[in-house]
Order: sequence, then structure tokens, then C-alpha cells
Amino acid sequence: MNAAERLIESTRDLLWERGYVGTSPKAIQQRAGSGQGSMYHHFSGKQELALTAIRRTAEEMRARAEEQFSGPGTPIERITAYLRRERDVLKGCPIGRLTQDPDVMADPLLRAPVDETLGWLRGRLAGIVAETGTKLDPQAVAATIVATLQGGYVLARAAGSPAPFDQAVSGLLSLLTD
Repeated sequence: MNAAERLIESTRDLLWERGYVGTSPKAIQQRAGSGQGSMYHHFSGKQELALTAIRRTAEEMRARAEEQFSGPGTPIERITAYLRRERDVLKGCPIGRLTQDPDVMADPLLRAPVDETLGWLRGRLAGIVAETGTKLDPQAVAATIVATLQGGYVLARAAGSPAPFDQAVSGLLSLLTD
């Protein structure tokens, strides 16, 4: 992995662990094993590096979700596969956690890929929900699915256990399959 890649991956990890403020250029450089010159050779500064890291995280999140969304099965089976896929529940959602970071939310450049990703997720889920032929509003159901996932992460982190997340997903699936 080259220096730029190490810097991006280190920033991704630190943003997830510490948030934007806690992700100092020095911490990024130390984690990446790179010097200040290397960082500023590849990126104009922390904001550009963070934006690159957030975009990469968003792209990976979309790709992982799309695996389940475009996989085999009925619409409910595909939604179930997405909801039940393996996740590091106690770490939370790397994109959802950024919404709780006031510095990311205050910066339109950093906020944009977060908003776009959550918007894409709601839109993609709404399309799959519409395939079920439900009389419910697909946009509202999609927002409920995303809110349940994000809330499940919060409950799990608060409890120090993935059980509340699993319970939230099970409850949601029981509502979707009734």
C-alpha cells in the first residue's frame, strides 16, 4: 500500500474511532507511518484527506449494500439479507456516526457525501419496498428501515452488546412481513 493509501485508510479508521476533531494530522501521520511532507504532498490538508476518506467509506458502504439489494430472492428476502448481514454493531455505522460529528455536519463539503449516501440508501430501499406491492408509502418505510438501523447501533453501543441491534432488526422484519 502506498503512502496516499495508508493516509486515507488511517483517516477512515480515525474518523470512525475519534471523529473529525480527534483526527489530527499528527495522529493520521502516526497511524499511517508517514511524515508531514508525505501527507501534504498527496493532500492539501486535513479537510481534503477527510473528504477522500469519507467518500471512500461511502462508496464501500453503497457497494456492500448493493450486494444484498441486487442479490437473489424476493424484495423482503433482499431487505432481510441487508439487515442481517455481518456488521461490527458496537462500532456503529461509519457514515451514520459522522452525522453526530458537529464539525462534519458544519462543513458542507464533508457533509455532502454523508447526506448523499443516506439519501441513496433511502432511495434504493424505497425502490425495493415498492417492488413488494405494499400499500404503504415506500419512502416512509425506507426511512423507517434506515432509522431502525441507525437507532439499533446507538442502542447496542449504549448497552455494550449487539443484542438491542438484533432485537430492533427482528422487530422491524416482523413488521415488514406481517
